[in-house]
Amino acid sequence: MSHSSLVLDTERRAAAVRPAGRNSGTQKWQHLLLLHWEVPFETVRRLVPAELEIDTFDGRCFVGLVPFRMRQIRPTWLPRRLAFNFFETNVRTYVHYRGRPGVYFFSLDANSRLAVWAARLGWSLPYFYATMNGTAPTSEPAKGSFNRWTYACDRRGLKSHVDFLAPTSLATATVGTLEYFLLERYYLFVQRAKKVYAGQVHHEPYPFATAELLECHDQLISAAGFPTQGQPPSLIHYSPGVDVEVFAIQSATR
Repeated sequence: MSHSSLVLDTERRAAAVRPAGRNSGTQKWQHLLLLHWEVPFETVRRLVPAELEIDTFDGRCFVGLVPFRMRQIRPTWLPRRLAFNFFETNVRTYVHYRGRPGVYFFSLDANSRLAVWAARLGWSLPYFYATMNGTAPTSEPAKGSFNRWTYACDRRGLKSHVDFLAPTSLATATVGTLEYFLLERYYLFVQRAKKVYAGQVHHEPYPFATAELLECHDQLISAAGFPTQGQPPSLIHYSPGVDVEVFAIQSATR
């Protein structure tokens, strides 16, 4: 029996329920490209803290590269007019802790020094400052056609560049499918001073579609410890994005 089968579908649904109380901030995650490579369980196990269990789908492990646009980022106390924007690219895998499925980040690159400082200080996340940019479609496509996007990231010589076509016809994932396993993640886990902490977000299910990858040159995943350089991703998805509520990080043992 695979690790993912031990995490019941009801627990995956429960993770998507909005927590009670006031959020600590809001964000918009826009135009996400989600690239996934299937990788050996032993490699993931070696790179993830022992306190976290590796989450698999039918015994398969994945590492993801996710470039996207972070927009209107602000804590609750900050006026909307002062919200800020930046590009982000993260490298992640999938874990669970005491029945809660979530994400473990190997790295998060952003072209905002303020975002890097705040996330490292407040969340202990492995953020890095990088030069990043992206190009968007120049016109609105007809329904059923494709938009062309690019993202580029350079962290002190570690580079990532993707060029892809994003379809305009979208769906949402069903619990129990591989797409739900990869996309619908509402917890992140970090280890700080040998303790596990959890951060939770809430948003509507991702609208998504399978995208067409035109070009991908990436060094971020190999820098995290995965020998994927030169190999095409196993799965390629695009989402126009979601509006996100962010809740304060806290001890995962609560």
